[in-house]
Amino acid sequence: MAASNGHAFLSGRLGPGIDVCRLGISGSYRPGERVILEALDAGVNYVFCYGFDSQTIRALRSLPPSRRDGVVIATGAYNLIWGHTNLRKTLERRLRQLRTDRIDVFQFLGVTRPRQFPERMRDELLRLRESGHVRQVAISTHDRKFAGTLAAEGALDVLMIRYNAAHRGAEREIFPYRMNGRPAIVSYTATRWTKLLRAPRGWPRGGPVPTAGDCYRFVLGNPNVDVCLMAPRSAKELHDNLAAAQRGPLAPHETAWMHEFGDAVHARGGWFM
Repeated sequence: MAASNGHAFLSGRLGPGIDVCRLGISGSYRPGERVILEALDAGVNYVFCYGFDSQTIRALRSLPPSRRDGVVIATGAYNLIWGHTNLRKTLERRLRQLRTDRIDVFQFLGVTRPRQFPERMRDELLRLRESGHVRQVAISTHDRKFAGTLAAEGALDVLMIRYNAAHRGAEREIFPYRMNGRPAIVSYTATRWTKLLRAPRGWPRGGPVPTAGDCYRFVLGNPNVDVCLMAPRSAKELHDNLAAAQRGPLAPHETAWMHEFGDAVHARGGWFM
């Protein structure tokens, strides 16, 4: 795949010594162990793994040490919103689940408000990085202004955020606050939970509708995005996504069309607008 042969569009870096294919994979839609392994065989090496994602866990466990070294595993602890999360215990659990002594990107997941990520949680993440069992620390958040503040502070290594043709606010509220390309940006829901794959009400009858590949190419066309996660449901979707990404960025007129379509989808409202 392009990540293996040096194609600039899909070759990226999260930090010193962490080279990645810019198209990453999540097992959110349970494509099966075989599909995860096919993605790795194709050069996709950034793998986001939920703690309850047994398919991805088994696929990663099956890798021999010689292959595991080239895979960047991202996982983390979940924000309980009204409760408390023990980051260290969760890290220990993930290490056991994945049968490894190192997590590449360990993150606090699901932060929707700044108060859910207090100073003590930030400090604990940084201590985990210092322990040697974590290479980089991160959070995932829908709060773009908060993410922009964190980007400006520069304490975290990675921010996991939503970015797609319908949600482009990161271009104003996050990306400009990065310093020297840091923190790294991992984006998800390139298809806006599939809303970008069907015509919204009011879209011209017979007008063009994006494919998932168009959505990934749109996101990866922004140089601020270091990794864009895909979540294929099948081997066919995986290979369609890879083939689309290998075509490189959208042409300017295609990007303009994606903006127009994204604005039409956004105008319909819905969850997490």
